Amino acid sequence: MSKRIDIELTSNRGDGTWTWRAAGAKTPKGALNGAILDAGAKVGDTVKVEAEFDLDGVDILSVVKVKEKSYRGNLLEIIGSNKEFQPVTQKLAEKGKDRKPRKDGDRKPRRDGDKRPPREGADAEKSGDRRPRRPSFTAPPELPKRPAAKRLKPRRTHRSAVLDTLPVEQRGVAERALIGGIKAVRDAVKEQNDALKKEGKPEIPAEGLISMAQELLPKLRVAEWLDKAEAAKADILTLDLRDLRQVVVGADDPMVVRDETTRALATELKAALKSRQETEQIQWLEDIKSAIAVSRVIRALKMSSEPPKAGQPFPAELGAQLAAAASTAISSETAPDRFCAVLEAIAFSPVRGQVKLATVPANPNETVLATVKRVAPLVPQIAALFGVVVAPGVSSPRPLRPTRPTRPKAKPAPKAPSTSTEG
Repeated sequence: MSKRIDIELTSNRGDGTWTWRAAGAKTPKGALNGAILDAGAKVGDTVKVEAEFDLDGVDILSVVKVKEKSYRGNLLEIIGSNKEFQPVTQKLAEKGKDRKPRKDGDRKPRRDGDKRPPREGADAEKSGDRRPRRPSFTAPPELPKRPAAKRLKPRRTHRSAVLDTLPVEQRGVAERALIGGIKAVRDAVKEQNDALKKEGKPEIPAEGLISMAQELLPKLRVAEWLDKAEAAKADILTLDLRDLRQVVVGADDPMVVRDETTRALATELKAALKSRQETEQIQWLEDIKSAIAVSRVIRALKMSSEPPKAGQPFPAELGAQLAAAASTAISSETAPDRFCAVLEAIAFSPVRGQVKLATVPANPNETVLATVKRVAPLVPQIAALFGVVVAPGVSSPRPLRPTRPTRPKAKPAPKAPSTSTEG
């Protein structure tokens, strides 16, 4: 069977034959009779030929004539008019200081389809038929933020050192004991023995595994605490206070306290925690004062609800300033979105009992009412202004978590066509 291919003429032998090869490639190649070529053929030309492929090679049968494409049928003829071209010029009038304003009598009459009624009177000319604008809020200037604290990222140096000293068959028991304690080991042995009992196999002696876990657990607890303590010491000035406090509390574990290698490091971390808490307390109060000074009330309220050290009383003078700023920031003229944001921040601040509302929105929307009902147990004096009564014994709500952006769902893969031969 023959097919068409593009070939390149590589040489003229002079005996009426030419050598060729596939256009753009080394193979296939061969020789052809020069009688089938045009008179003007030369080395390097690329021609389309009819070729036949067999076991002996490729036989060139003839040259295929390629017709040139014609676009005459697709062209559109543009017929212009016989009119003389007249260029268009534009000149804008200059605005002078003596330009007089347009009078009411010079106004063009409105079209019938215009829905707006004509203005009447001086008041209508000033405010007129403009629609009431939503209450606007100009955001106060931003405050410089302190660098974010680092989270604790301990390594497993000491823990791996303890596990490496154990036989392979004991590492699984040691890791389970470290994660869940002796109870986790006892539950795992019981579950495994129940499965062996159903299969009719001998059970595992539980007492031996539990004794081994009780012996290994103190070493593993100490190793795990040392990994956390060394990581906390490396970032002692920038570590998050929650992580540092957790490491210090872990030093009071009876298994850790009995080990002499942990005492010096535990004492150092306790002193560092006390110093960090005092510094963070001073900075915390300064940040709240700065936020109140530039009217960033919501930020000041949120910061007041997150003290560096729990149990510390909020300063009375600063509390009065914060309560006054919060009372001013929320009123009947506040936009609904901002009203809800300020009320949420007030509800979880230490000054929520001191905030008083002078006026409330006349027609609060559903979002405002839902927020008032949610935080009513924390701010009953504000909820009462909206007619919301707090029932005794109602649990207090928790702060709202920030909403995560929704990701678009991936499209399901198309199902393969059914290959059933039923029916």
